Amino acid sequence: MRNQTISALLCLTAALTASAAPSPQAAQPAPSKPSVVFLGKTPTTVPKSPAKPQTVSAVPANAPLIPTNFAGWETPTPKSITDPAQADPANASALKEYGFSDAALATYTREGQTIQLKALRFGDASGAYGAYTFYRQSGWPKENIGAGAASDHNRILFWLGNVFVDAQVSHLSAMTASEFRELAASIPQPSGNKLLPPPILDTLPQADLDGQTTHYALGPAAYAANGGVLPPDLIGFDRGAETVTASYTLSSGPATLTIVNYPTPQMAKAAEQSIAAYLKAGNTPQRPFTKPLLDSNPKAIEVKRTGPLLAVVSGDPIQDDAHRLLSSVHYEAEMSAEAAHSQQPMQASVQKTAQLILGILTLVAVMFSASVLLALFLGGGRALYRIARGKPASSVYDLEFIKLNLS
Repeated sequence: MRNQTISALLCLTAALTASAAPSPQAAQPAPSKPSVVFLGKTPTTVPKSPAKPQTVSAVPANAPLIPTNFAGWETPTPKSITDPAQADPANASALKEYGFSDAALATYTREGQTIQLKALRFGDASGAYGAYTFYRQSGWPKENIGAGAASDHNRILFWLGNVFVDAQVSHLSAMTASEFRELAASIPQPSGNKLLPPPILDTLPQADLDGQTTHYALGPAAYAANGGVLPPDLIGFDRGAETVTASYTLSSGPATLTIVNYPTPQMAKAAEQSIAAYLKAGNTPQRPFTKPLLDSNPKAIEVKRTGPLLAVVSGDPIQDDAHRLLSSVHYEAEMSAEAAHSQQPMQASVQKTAQLILGILTLVAVMFSASVLLALFLGGGRALYRIARGKPASSVYDLEFIKLNLS
């Protein structure tokens, strides 16, 4: 009986363990639907946010930055450069701010057509995404190439991993987008954290956002060139600040939201005081407003700090709409939501383990109670039987007698 009890306990433990383990199918995320985009046309479906995880490329990391041929397009050995001034003399300072590493220049030909192509590599995906938003003008149609793409007539821009590509095509065709996707698949990508886009993008409210107007900056040159709302020296790029600017289509008028991310909340608080004083003073000869501020509704201009984030709204909406947009920037709430989401698997595992232990303890208690009841039933029944026959309840008092039949 003891062996049967142990076997039953082990079987039930194994069953509880199997039920507590998560299903392999449940652990896998549902595949995302592909974007439906046509080159040179406004897309019907686009990704919600540029800050989506990227798939690690199968191309070796030490492979050439761009291939010598793709989709029938061919070029001699691409020209490699390490000086941003050779890639873009007018914007070399901005490229340095984004962490420019090296570049490859090439002219591809096929049947009399050409592609003038520049591939710029940066330290990580933040630099590549920043360069993409730096060169892409607001309102360019979105394309389905790499991690993000846009086009303007014969010019195509896209970024993937830590690489940004700027191409000028002599003739567009129905296959141009697919040909550039083939090119993107041959570009080597980094691994680990270098693939992650800027986390500041997740702080942008999604309601009424025009996704083709985002501009990400890591320094004053790129910020000013993209029409920054605030004076660059007030932001504090030299102290590790980064910015993202985006346009919103509100019911009362267009608005611009500027979010500045600082390394610490204390730095953000100090910057808030300086920027708030600048905005409160208004347009003065000593500290004139920037053009975006001059074109804004004075009552709509507002600044707010939340954690290490500093948000400024400007543009031409009414004051209430501008305030609602600014109020939708919540660093602490978003961080709490992310923390709760990241802790869900751990909490589920702890809960299942507790349920397993509780099940084992319950089984032990049930088996112990059953053993006691069985012992009472068998022992008590035997004792009653002996008493009914006129014998003591226990056989301890029975005298042992050996009888030999010697007849």
